[in-house]
Amino acid sequence: MGRALAVLIWLLTLASVVLFFSGWWFPVTIAEHGPRIDQQFLITIVVVGIAFVAAQIGLGYMVWRYGANKQNRSERATYTHGNNRLEVIWTVVTAAIFIGLAVMGQRVWAQLHFNQAPANAFRIRVLAQQFEWSFHYPGPDGKFGPTDPKFINEEEQNTVGLNKSDPSSQDDLIAKQLIVPAGRPVELILRAKDVTHSFWVPQLRFKQDLVPGMEIPVHFLVMPDKAGRYQIACAELCGMNHYKMQSEMLALPEAEFNELVNMPRKTIEERAAVSKKIQDFIGKYPLINN
Repeated sequence: MGRALAVLIWLLTLASVVLFFSGWWFPVTIAEHGPRIDQQFLITIVVVGIAFVAAQIGLGYMVWRYGANKQNRSERATYTHGNNRLEVIWTVVTAAIFIGLAVMGQRVWAQLHFNQAPANAFRIRVLAQQFEWSFHYPGPDGKFGPTDPKFINEEEQNTVGLNKSDPSSQDDLIAKQLIVPAGRPVELILRAKDVTHSFWVPQLRFKQDLVPGMEIPVHFLVMPDKAGRYQIACAELCGMNHYKMQSEMLALPEAEFNELVNMPRKTIEERAAVSKKIQDFIGKYPLINN
């Protein structure tokens, strides 16, 4: 029985490894930093996989060697205090491996979160609330109009509290889709209105929590050849309708993006034209889920 169990453990280990490495888990990345994250993830998987396989081989051997069979029923168990030298060695080796993996992973993370966005980055304010996303774009002048909670009006789609009477707000745009240029750095200023949410686009290879009372900047660059529509999800349980909190990121070639950004939008008719142009672009690019 012991040997049969050992063989079963080894077969399950082999099957796990085959299934684990039979295909890549993630959709194709669209971000400039994505390949480095994928490489770090693969290194971590290989290291952990080696440790897993070694542990299961050892477990199978112990079951084989000391399992309930006729050959070793006469053997008696002995008490041991262990081997301090071996314990120190495997503790140090394990700590060195996992601290090394953590340090390697932090290099990519630091570039995204501890460094400021490039000077030419296009800035967008992102507001999360139960259970929708709002995206606040500056006008062609690149400046955001002032906001204040007292101006929030859900019926008028003014979810960010934009002071529309201020002259600098006349050309701002509030939309339900995130529209970014491909090939140009983008900076998102993330805020939450009510509870903690989490901004997640799988193809961008990062998730970032949005915490009430905080402005959290993140920046990235969509590669020029990766224009398209990508799903945005909230990756933090935020309430009963959490599963409905979805939107889309539309990455446009820079020429199309500039055309959209430079469209006038001070009057109702001009804003309607901008909205129609956005819908035209949405219809042009199919939604990419993998």
